[in-house]
Amino acid sequence: MNQFYYDTVTKMEQFGVDDEYIQGWQCGFLRNPKREEQRITEAYEAGYADGEEQNTDNFANWVKG
Repeated sequence: MNQFYYDTVTKMEQFGVDDEYIQGWQCGFLRNPKREEQRITEAYEAGYADGEEQNTDNFANWVKG
């Protein structure tokens, strides 16, 4: 497994990022197909887009507080 992927997911989990965002980021990063349309949330969509770009700049916006 890619160390960047592992480190990023671990960091998001430690920060308490929304699970939907994390799942979206993982799917986007791994180039998996998106979920069925009725199961896509705003957090998942944002995570997927960032994962596709291997972007870690936005996950702090999805920390649950």
